[in-house]
Amino acid sequence: MHDAQTIHSKGMCEVPDREVLVGGVNEVVRIGATVRRPTGTWSPMVHELLRHLRRRGFTAAPSLHGVTEDGFEILDFLPGKVPGYPLPPAATTRKALESAAALLRAYHDCTVDFVAEAPSEGWMLLALSPAEVICHGDYAPYNCVLDGDTVVGVIDFDTAHPGTRLWDIAYAVYRWAPTTSPANPDGFGTPEEQAERARLFCDHYGLDEDDRAGLVDTVIARLHALVAFMKAQAAVGHPAFTGHLAAGHHLHYLADAEHMDRQRRLFERFL
Repeated sequence: MHDAQTIHSKGMCEVPDREVLVGGVNEVVRIGATVRRPTGTWSPMVHELLRHLRRRGFTAAPSLHGVTEDGFEILDFLPGKVPGYPLPPAATTRKALESAAALLRAYHDCTVDFVAEAPSEGWMLLALSPAEVICHGDYAPYNCVLDGDTVVGVIDFDTAHPGTRLWDIAYAVYRWAPTTSPANPDGFGTPEEQAERARLFCDHYGLDEDDRAGLVDTVIARLHALVAFMKAQAAVGHPAFTGHLAAGHHLHYLADAEHMDRQRRLFERFL
């Protein structure tokens, strides 16, 4: 799911010290070294998570500086480039892939003690059991900050929720390998190249053998869950998701799930 903050340096109005970050689900405004983003009912949970990450010394996520009277959260603007689609060459390198995996592992590890005390209610997405970590929920290139071809930051925690490491890794592998069908314009690579990149992501995350055995099925389940979420949001009138369905985004996700199922033996052999 694309969010306006994820565009960061793309499509911005060129106004000194104030930039409107356009595109995606929300409109976000950068003012100096901070950004202002709309809040939702899930925001208090996200804010507690961001405070916890800072206390744990995890500096690759933005710090929270408060909430305005009209309901906008004030966060750090993380310097660097946040890629959109089609992905620039820097975001498709092996170094970007490996550093993305390492950063996701570092983030997950910092949430283990938080998830033990975190409530299961109040998040945008449903909490999953067992709750091993706080999933980012949308760990994709468009939500990561790059310095050259190295991932140095992660943004947009709206979809954070308790869940398993594998659930979060599955979507990250889908986006970073990527495990897309040939018809998806956001994808690249042959099935063999995708499978090798999926293995590299798992290697640099440190995913164990048991979880690797379930990765293909979890990617497929994760994509079907995303489509269900999009349809639910559109059904209650969310304009961005209504537009995404009208544009056929969900059909790409379903085709990608079918691609993963067709290539199951190949991916499992590489993993």
